[in-house]
Amino acid sequence: MPRFSLTQLRYQLRSQLRQYRHYRRSRRQLLALDDRLLEDIGINRAEALKEGHKVFWQHAPLNKD
Repeated sequence: MPRFSLTQLRYQLRSQLRQYRHYRRSRRQLLALDDRLLEDIGINRAEALKEGHKVFWQHAPLNKD
């Protein structure tokens, strides 16, 4: 039976919270972009609004091609 490690749990929690802050910050920045910059990254205003208003714990898995 595996041992419970409080240190490992703290590390995982801290890592997850850091990731959530990253999602929240990135989405706020996306909402602040103007239409010209959105076009540069290949999305329109409607897509930016949809992504920008997601709750911080929702994320899409990264495509690793």
